[in-house]
Amino acid sequence: MKIFAHISWLYATIVIFISLTILILIYYLLPRPYARKSTSWFTRIGLFFSILIEGKEDPQAQMFLFNHQSDLDIAVMETITKKDLAWVAKKELFDIPFFGLALKLPEDIPVERESKTSLVKLLRNAKDKLDKGRVITMAPEGTRSTKGKMLPFKSGAKVIADKYKLCVQPVVLMQTAKYYNIKQLYYKPGRIKVIFMDSFVADKSDENWLKNLRIKMQKVYDDELANNPGHR
Repeated sequence: MKIFAHISWLYATIVIFISLTILILIYYLLPRPYARKSTSWFTRIGLFFSILIEGKEDPQAQMFLFNHQSDLDIAVMETITKKDLAWVAKKELFDIPFFGLALKLPEDIPVERESKTSLVKLLRNAKDKLDKGRVITMAPEGTRSTKGKMLPFKSGAKVIADKYKLCVQPVVLMQTAKYYNIKQLYYKPGRIKVIFMDSFVADKSDENWLKNLRIKMQKVYDDELANNPGHR
């Protein structure tokens, strides 16, 4: 069974690699965001996963915050909305050969965590993307969490949202690591559930809204897991 799972993971990884290659090759041939949207659909179809959506996307949303478990999350988020997403990611990812190009071409937002000027750059980049009508998309945990418990949310999302008084919509992705897990070299097709939570306008006078949001998102995740054994 493990050998079969590893072979399946290799197939899935090849599909993702091909998707990134196509994105790079066609990026200048299609207006943004269609290159990334089309290649995300290529990934979704090629990996045989479907999506069940609960709740409604807020057409006024300016920032999506989601829990990050798997490399599938990008394809999931890109294919559930028509919005032009501006992804916030660690600068180290932008520096990786080939993969980094797939972030640089769409002009996503790098974060330099150890840089004293990183906050200024982050806010400037975010403002530029917002002015272009793009939606800031972040995994506030900062990295993948595959154990079912969301990691503490980093402050970057709050800084951006508070500064520009953004309409924030939390999105809970259910068990994406169950279908593609790079650490365990595991993949299987299936149905991924996405839950759009109610949106809200960031209020910088509330110092704990990001911390409280993590608690709310975790509760939505735990309740869904408890009430639907199929996620386990």
